[in-house]
Amino acid sequence: MFTADAFIDTVQTSKKTFVNTFVTNETAKSAMIEFIDAQADYTKKAAKVGQDTFTTLASESMKAYQNATKFDYTKFGEGIMKAYTAQTVKK
Repeated sequence: MFTADAFIDTVQTSKKTFVNTFVTNETAKSAMIEFIDAQADYTKKAAKVGQDTFTTLASESMKAYQNATKFDYTKFGEGIMKAYTAQTVKK
């Protein structure tokens, strides 16, 4: 199964590297690193929820398709025709 965690970690690590390289104020640096960590946490959770949602929808769609293919359309059509014929004969 594909997870986006590796990609998210790569992007966030590059952000941290940039901050550690170019930001000299330690207070600002620590605040920015904390923000980057919070972004990573949020993004990983959002990606997991998105993946779980997609998996659930795909599974339910497959179940609906399988149930639809089990339906006997010929028998249904014959029943409709019998009902129609019975209605036209009564007139």
